[in-house]
Amino acid sequence: MALPRITSPHATGTNRTQRVMLLVLAATLPGVVVLTWLYGAGTLINLLWASALALGFEAAILKMRQRPVQFFLRDGSAVVTAVLLALALPPYSPWWLTLIAVGSAIVFGKQLYGGLGQNPFNPAMVGYVVVLVSFPLEMTSWPFPHAVGLLDGIQHIFGLAPLADGWSHATALDVLKTNKSLTLDELWQNRAFGHFGGIGAEVVNLAFLAGGLFLLSKRMFTWHAPAGMLAALAVMSLLFWNGSGSDTNGSPLFHLLSGATMLGAFFIVTDPVSGATSNRGRLIFGIGVGILVYVIRAWGGYPDGVAFAVLLMNLAAPTIDYYTRPRTYGHRKAERGFKLGE
Repeated sequence: MALPRITSPHATGTNRTQRVMLLVLAATLPGVVVLTWLYGAGTLINLLWASALALGFEAAILKMRQRPVQFFLRDGSAVVTAVLLALALPPYSPWWLTLIAVGSAIVFGKQLYGGLGQNPFNPAMVGYVVVLVSFPLEMTSWPFPHAVGLLDGIQHIFGLAPLADGWSHATALDVLKTNKSLTLDELWQNRAFGHFGGIGAEVVNLAFLAGGLFLLSKRMFTWHAPAGMLAALAVMSLLFWNGSGSDTNGSPLFHLLSGATMLGAFFIVTDPVSGATSNRGRLIFGIGVGILVYVIRAWGGYPDGVAFAVLLMNLAAPTIDYYTRPRTYGHRKAERGFKLGE
């Protein structure tokens, strides 16, 4: 009898890998719609360009490894990595920036370790960190919300037309980190700030929250990791919230609705491969990510910190699994004073 060939994570029935990836892609649609509404065609161009690059890199590496190309491309994992990475990159990122990010994600974050199910780090976050460290200016400059047509977007991305002066700006997290003199009330007058989490960012985060709740309702993951991350981030920002003066670190609502918070909580920390495996382990994993996100935002050298926090906790995931292994079914917990042979 021939056994079915299913890529890891080894899910059967209605939760096969391909279906899981399709549901994840569907859950990103609210965020894609909002980003397109705010910034025009740049997000869509980034998505198409990143997806094409991911499929190309994946096929090339599989060919080099002498693995069946079509079989592994059909599972959809490469496209999901590309989509999550493209959504994290600023709209209208230069074509070469996306190429480097996607190439790093697929080659060094995924295929270097053997492919889906064997990567210790989240591939999308690997690609994101590579370009964030290498090209900080391009990675922290987002356009002001305004509609840009498809043709203009292609010209911007592929360098066929220069960007207009004043077309891009620093994110709200970046403005808050570099601010030394303005109060929070004065910062709200900056065009980078919206009502709570930065202009545009707050609506985008709510859209990703909606997509994440959709995945949660479909039981694609448990609540532990996202709840742990969001709760830890909220508690940390509440404990260290020092008012609205010039030295403020931002309110809990600001941190929850800024940057890549909701994208990270529902689409990154829920990765079943690079995260913890038990429910208790997932909760600890999410709490660790939330704490590190705030520490990096408030006292680190980067304005957001979601990617760095996830990668650091990916390193800790095996240790978390070791200490949170569930009790073997049918066995009781070991009692103090238990001796071998009793």
